[in-house]
Amino acid sequence: MSTVVAEPGLEAQFEATIARKDRIEPRDWMPEAYRKTLIRQVAQHAHSEIIGMQPEGNWIGRAPSLRRKAILLAKVQDEAGHGLYLYSAAETLGASRDDLTEMLIAGRQKYSSIFNYPTLSYADVGTVGWLVDGAAICNQVPLCRTSFGPYGRAMIRICKEESFHQRQGYELLMTMMRGTEAQRRMVQESVDRLWWPSLMMFGPPDDASPNTAQSMAWGVKTHTNDELRQKFVDMSVPQAEALGVTLPDPELRWNEDRGHYDFGQPDWDEFWAVVGGNGPCNAQRVAHRAAAWEDGAWVREAALAFAASEESAKEAAA
Repeated sequence: MSTVVAEPGLEAQFEATIARKDRIEPRDWMPEAYRKTLIRQVAQHAHSEIIGMQPEGNWIGRAPSLRRKAILLAKVQDEAGHGLYLYSAAETLGASRDDLTEMLIAGRQKYSSIFNYPTLSYADVGTVGWLVDGAAICNQVPLCRTSFGPYGRAMIRICKEESFHQRQGYELLMTMMRGTEAQRRMVQESVDRLWWPSLMMFGPPDDASPNTAQSMAWGVKTHTNDELRQKFVDMSVPQAEALGVTLPDPELRWNEDRGHYDFGQPDWDEFWAVVGGNGPCNAQRVAHRAAAWEDGAWVREAALAFAASEESAKEAAA
């Protein structure tokens, strides 16, 4: 005979699981606010992977060699896979992939602000790999230990592949920096444009981030936005020195007392404008996603019809 546990008891079990740093699984009871927070975060992450295919996919047909084209194509395919893992994790929370995509297209869900900036030169392919994927790694490695099981397990493979993407990007930039003066200028110009948007990837400062405290209390996040931003800067400065590029921040300097680099702040007005849909490529990115979603409707319908036909055939045979 099963015993129905009253909601206060379920909440106590939930809190005890979080306190032990164990995992919450899809069939476990969870507060509705926890579920909604996870759906928002996982969906935003999934949308970012899919939208993030666009800026680099822009260069597949213009890559300078077959080798570079194959590398870039493989990376863009990886990002598609990451999106699928994450949409699957969101589905375990009861969120329909169709509904999530429609909310993205309608502007009711977001994706990473970095993907609303254009990739203007081929050097951007390398800079996106080095800085953007580097920032993603800082953000995502802690998520391997997030409190929601399906999300954390998906992040293990995603982080391994993102780490490889970052090394690919850095290798491309290093190759260009050993090339002509024009190539070196192209790399520096790319870094100058994408450095500050990369810092914005961690979200607003902690005192302007309304969700961080609760997400950390639930174990969804394990580090604050500013902590992760500092880690990224500390990681990137020696890499930039080895590469031979200058990071475009006059306030950047080592602080012996803190044991970290001091650095300037991004333009937060620009950040909020981009998040609000007024970035350089917001309309273009969403319109492209909407067109792809509409163009692919027949594939989804055919797959569902085939699955229904197969199920009917099995029932008839039984």
